[in-house]
Amino acid sequence: MVHFDASSAECLVFTFKEGMLSTFAHDLKIRVTTFAIDVDPRTRAIEASFDAASLRVVTAMHGEAESPGTLTAENRRQIEANITRDVLEARTHPDVRFVAAGVQEKGTRYVINGTLTLHGTARKINVRVHKDGDRYVAEARIHQPDFGIRPYSAMLGTLKVKADVTVRVSVPFGAPGQAWPF
Repeated sequence: MVHFDASSAECLVFTFKEGMLSTFAHDLKIRVTTFAIDVDPRTRAIEASFDAASLRVVTAMHGEAESPGTLTAENRRQIEANITRDVLEARTHPDVRFVAAGVQEKGTRYVINGTLTLHGTARKINVRVHKDGDRYVAEARIHQPDFGIRPYSAMLGTLKVKADVTVRVSVPFGAPGQAWPF
């Protein structure tokens, strides 16, 4: 079994704003700070768990570009509290899990078909994977309402987060001499 956590891999969540007052809001880059991913190099099976209370705001985004300094430390703390308390309801649903039996090759890319359990609801999802330098990057679009999550909204709905968020996980190719996972 090959094991990854925050010391060897990265898990990011990207949120996108919408609504009448969206010009006053920010797209966000958020880091999941506590997680574990186990990959069986023989079968390519994957089991992953993520702590729903461990999301930390990295920065505001403007398109694809980071916008450091846009958010104060207090802004980040408030956003993190809203995510944990109101969106993910981490006290009631502390664990996010992903399980997949294997990986399929699709030309130069890969697809992982698995089950994501989020906010107490399990759904099948497809995760696209590609190589980027010395890492594999897995990316999935998650439609929050599919998991019983009401996207964050404020000011009577004039400021809100889009229902779709993007989750991106990046892992190194593996230890020297290992041909895993793909």
